[in-house]
Amino acid sequence: MATAGAATYSCLFLYVLFAGVLALPAQVSEHMRRAQEALQAARPADAIREFTVVLATDPKNLDARANLGVLQYFAGQYGDAIGNLRTALSQKSDLIKLRALLGMAEKRTGENAAAISDLEQAFPHLTEQKLKVEAGMELIELYYGRSDLGKAAEVANVLRQVKPDDPDILYTAHRIYSELADETTLALAMTAPDSARMKQLAAHELARQAKDEAAIARYREAIAIDPKRSDLHFELAEMLNSSSSEANKAEAEKEYRTALSLDRFDEKSVCRLGDAAVRHADSTSAEKYYRQALALQPNDSEANLSLAKILMSAHRSKEALPFLEKSLAIEPFNPSAHYRLSVLYRELGRAEDARRETAQFQKLKKMKARLADIYQDMHITSLKTGRTDSDTP
Repeated sequence: MATAGAATYSCLFLYVLFAGVLALPAQVSEHMRRAQEALQAARPADAIREFTVVLATDPKNLDARANLGVLQYFAGQYGDAIGNLRTALSQKSDLIKLRALLGMAEKRTGENAAAISDLEQAFPHLTEQKLKVEAGMELIELYYGRSDLGKAAEVANVLRQVKPDDPDILYTAHRIYSELADETTLALAMTAPDSARMKQLAAHELARQAKDEAAIARYREAIAIDPKRSDLHFELAEMLNSSSSEANKAEAEKEYRTALSLDRFDEKSVCRLGDAAVRHADSTSAEKYYRQALALQPNDSEANLSLAKILMSAHRSKEALPFLEKSLAIEPFNPSAHYRLSVLYRELGRAEDARRETAQFQKLKKMKARLADIYQDMHITSLKTGRTDSDTP
C-alpha cells in the first residue's frame, strides 16, 4: 500500500516540491534532497522522516509541510495528515488538491461537516480525473449519509461526465436517482394523491413494467382531471402508438394533434405526425412535418434521421447525407442510423465508409439485444417511444 500511495503521491503533488531548495539553509536543503531521493525510490517512510526533520528546523517550510501531509494521508495516518494539511492551507489556501485530500482525511476520521466543507470547495476545481472521481465519490457518500439526495445527484451528474463508462459511478448514480425518485413519489402521493400528476407518475411506472393497458387507463384518468396539459396527451399517444392495434394508432394520431394544439412548440408531436404520414405512404407530408420539427429543434436526432430516410427513399442521397451524419453526431449509439448511413455510403460509392458503418451497426445491434435481455431479466421495459424501427433486420 505504501508503494502505491507514494506513486499516486508523486504523480499528483511533486510539482510543489523543492521550489526553493537552493535558497534554503544547507542543513534543510540536504534533508529536502534526501526526501526527494526517497520519493523517487518509492520509500515514503524515509521521506516522511526527512520532512519531519525539516519542519523541526523550519516549521514554515510550505513544501515540507504540504508533502508531509500528503504522504501521511496515503500512509493512512489521517489524524497527522489533517494537522499538516490544514497548516499548509493556512499558508496558501489555493492548493486545491491538498484541500481535496484534507476533506477525504476528515471524512475518514469522522469530521463530516469539515469534510463536506473542504470537498465542496475543492471538487469543482479539480482537473485530474482520478482525484476528481475519488473526491466526488467521497462527497456523494457524505451527502448520502445525511440524506441530501439532491446534492448527491448533482455530484453524480458531474462524475458521469468525467468518466461516463465507470461501473461504480453508474451504479452509484442509479442508486441515488432511484431513491430520489422514490422520495419524490412519496412526497407527491402524500401532498396530491388524486392529482393528474400522480396519475401520470403511476402511468410511467406501469409502462416501465410493460403493463400497457393499465398505463393507458391511468393516462386517461390524468387527462380527465387536467385535459389542457400537452404532455399528458403526448404520453398517452406514445403508449397508443406503440400498440399493434390500428385503432390505437389512429387514436394516437388524434392525441398528437391535441398535444400540438395545446403547445405549438411541441416538436416531438410534430415528429410523430411525420411518422404517421410515413405510415400512410404520404412522403410529402412526412417531409414537411420533419422539416417543421427540425425548425423547432435542430438537434433532434430522431427528426434528422427520419428526414434522411424520406430523402433517401426519394433518391436524394446527397441531400440526405448531412441530416444522417448530424443524427449520429447527436446520438452515436443508434444502430438504425449506422445501418442507414452504411446504405447511403454504398449508394455514394464510399465503400470503406460503408463497411465501417456496417460493422458499427452489427456491434450496436448485439449490444441492443443484450440490453433487452437484461431488461427482461429485471422484469422491466424501457418507456414507450411510440416509434417502430424497420431498419434493423
